[in-house]
Amino acid sequence: MRWIDRGGVVLTLGLPLFLLHGRGIAEALVVLIAALFLVQSVVRRDWGWLRLAWVRIGLAWWAWVMLCSAPHGAMALGQAAGLGRFLLLVAALEHWALRLPSVRRWLATLLRWSAWYLMAQSLLQFATGRNLFGFPRGADGELTGPYKNPRAGAPLSRLILPAVLPVADRLLIRGGWWPMAALALLPASVGVVVLIGQRMPLLLTLLGLFVTALFLPRLRGLVLAACGLSMFLLAMTSVVAPPTFNRLVTKFSAQMQHFPDSHYGQIGARALRIAEAQPVLGAGFDGFRAECEDPAYFHGWDGGDGGGAAICVQHPHNFYLQALVEGGVPGLVLFTALAVSWMLRLFQGLWRQPDPLRVGLFVAALIHLWPIASSTAFTSMPLGGWFFVLLGLGLAETTHYITRTAAMRV
Repeated sequence: MRWIDRGGVVLTLGLPLFLLHGRGIAEALVVLIAALFLVQSVVRRDWGWLRLAWVRIGLAWWAWVMLCSAPHGAMALGQAAGLGRFLLLVAALEHWALRLPSVRRWLATLLRWSAWYLMAQSLLQFATGRNLFGFPRGADGELTGPYKNPRAGAPLSRLILPAVLPVADRLLIRGGWWPMAALALLPASVGVVVLIGQRMPLLLTLLGLFVTALFLPRLRGLVLAACGLSMFLLAMTSVVAPPTFNRLVTKFSAQMQHFPDSHYGQIGARALRIAEAQPVLGAGFDGFRAECEDPAYFHGWDGGDGGGAAICVQHPHNFYLQALVEGGVPGLVLFTALAVSWMLRLFQGLWRQPDPLRVGLFVAALIHLWPIASSTAFTSMPLGGWFFVLLGLGLAETTHYITRTAAMRV
């Protein structure tokens, strides 16, 4: 069995690299980790992980989505069945691959270096106009980090606090000049998110800073400095990077003022129309893509055709709308219960003993699952992969905390 355990560790530690570059390989690693986890559970007859509340809720949600997908053909059912690999990945990380503290430290370090890499590539592109691979800024002036298209902001917003908070906390308690380094680290890191120029990652990062300040009083000064620098950089972009200012401020303000007529508003209306027509079983996996162009659902918030077929995209850009469309009201209830059960598990003991890494992982999960946000599809790679890895590490740290606390009470 040692080779299975070692294989699980190696595959897990390989995930950050291939989530950065190599989405197809990362998909394969997820499947392999899930499969090895089931093998070791069978061989060891260890099914204790099935007793956890989040696992049972997750399995119920998975089964419901498959049931809703079955009437829509083999492809929809097969895609729904594939959801299980991500639930098994999270369970595998919590209960198996990340059991040892040394492996958790290695994974946390790799995630930290992934955040540094995204920031370094973004800063290089900001300074020179191109990243290390020669790609220029996005069409609206966004920094693309190491990618051709502007997709660095979303993973960085999830990685930044788990990466920075433990380091900043250690620097603060070292004395001497080290607290000055901590004072620069968090604001500078958040400043990169501002410069990237993607609206939702920036808003979610600011939300994450607010939650961090609630948990970690000793870091509140750094949080205030980060927020202050963010506002200053945002103001300065009107001079040094007008396209970024236009995207973050002007365009965003216009969208909020006329949200029902914006693309996101029209997509939301379309999703609700689809769910309203199929409130119990929904439209099955990938149902929004399949149903969006049906004229029966061409209804906007204030009448009209809601943008017609021209607004159609692959998914409704919100996890909870996606769950509602694909599984009806029961699917939405189960998905929401799953999200809440994850957050409650991550929260255990955190208010009493707010370890900076655990706080960062809690915040990363919170902003990813935040209901008032535009998003990718829930299991879309690589962003979904980053979330599930961070979630698995957070749950593993929680399990370690619970076990350690119980041992101390004996």
